[in-house]
Amino acid sequence: MTRLKETRAAMFLIAPALTVLAVVIGYPIIRAIYLSFQANKSFNPKTGFFEEGGFAGFEHYIYWLTQRCASPTDPSGYTTCAPGVLATDFWPAIRITLFFAVVTVTLETILGFWMATVMNREFRGRGLLRAAVLVPWAIPTAVTAKLWQFIFAPQGIINALLGTDIAWTTDPWAARTAVIIADVWKTTPFMALLILAGLQMIPKDVYEAARVDGANRWQIFTKITLPLVRPALMVAVLFRTLDALRMYDLPLIMISSSSNSPTATISMLVVEDMRQNNFNSASALSTLIFLLIFAVAFVMIKFLGADVRGSSRQPSTPPAPQEDEVSSASPLVVDRAVLAAADTTRGGI
Repeated sequence: MTRLKETRAAMFLIAPALTVLAVVIGYPIIRAIYLSFQANKSFNPKTGFFEEGGFAGFEHYIYWLTQRCASPTDPSGYTTCAPGVLATDFWPAIRITLFFAVVTVTLETILGFWMATVMNREFRGRGLLRAAVLVPWAIPTAVTAKLWQFIFAPQGIINALLGTDIAWTTDPWAARTAVIIADVWKTTPFMALLILAGLQMIPKDVYEAARVDGANRWQIFTKITLPLVRPALMVAVLFRTLDALRMYDLPLIMISSSSNSPTATISMLVVEDMRQNNFNSASALSTLIFLLIFAVAFVMIKFLGADVRGSSRQPSTPPAPQEDEVSSASPLVVDRAVLAAADTTRGGI
């Protein structure tokens, strides 16, 4: 009975927050899904006005996924969209968005881990270094994009330093490289900050025990640091991946706002479609982006161990070390690392 009262009290206390979240987050999602099944406004020659098209079913989804447009001769039929139609840029934008996400997140994870390892050490001026590292992340993205646009200009700093004449804003691969460099520079501190939080939760006595048992730096890194920091690392990768899939302002300001530019992302197509007053088809594209991000988040949480709840799915009994592990490090180091990882991950990050 006491537990039931506590549950009711808890629900009563969180009800206002849940209501606000339902209005702020739930309503836009539901509204976008509803509009995605409605036809865009079209001109009615009988009345001389633009009118709502009514229910359109999966017409907008077919338009984006298959590049099929309404036939000008047969109102009930479809034909392949002509070059220049926004739908023809859908799959190239998907590939570019995924390419940016994979490359930038990989580089940011490696550099962020290295930066977090350095900032986790004891040395004079560590606080000043941590504050300085966060400066790129604190700068607004629009300012960052303008800054790197000047750096990668035809007569900019990069070409002057390298003694080259690379067209960073027009050549496809040079433009993508420029966007990747700018994005890595800006968001690596975010990764480093999250990973540093995980590193600081590792007990120091675990490292001391490993050194006493004769473990080298590589064994300490692979047997202790990586297993213990893995929950924080996967959450950082998850957050950064979801953010990279929504990349919009950096390539738009740095390179071009055109939907067929070599750095056009899927979010840029949504805005471009809205500028053409096709709000319902833009809602369908937004729904597709939502489904893509949801699928990526589900895979990372379900199969890659990005435990955002702070719980652990570790088995109650640590697995026995393999023969090759025993030969590469002392059994005491392995056992202590595994037990410490299990204990720490139960508390989450």
